[in-house]
Amino acid sequence: MFAIVEIAGFQEKVRVGDTLEVPLLESEKGETMTFDNVLMLSKSEDDITFGAPYVSGASVEVKVLDHGRGDKIRVYRFRRRKRFQKTRGHRQHFSMVEVTKIAA
Repeated sequence: MFAIVEIAGFQEKVRVGDTLEVPLLESEKGETMTFDNVLMLSKSEDDITFGAPYVSGASVEVKVLDHGRGDKIRVYRFRRRKRFQKTRGHRQHFSMVEVTKIAA
């Protein structure tokens, strides 16, 4: 059984027990959250339900494991022959979640 759910603007394929890194969620560590934006639900290979745009009555329950920051990416800009160069860094905040239940 798996589902495709929309979490913080991104579509994720989830199964029970999966651990995901999603953009930062406004929740405490250890808290349980429910997402109702299920786009597709597959109970078996023959029983697949597509939403228009969402599957009614379906939800995905996740437990927030941790919050953190990703690896630093460096953005480098320069203009040739002008002695201009600029380096900036960025670290994206994320939440680590574990899928505990998929309800149909």
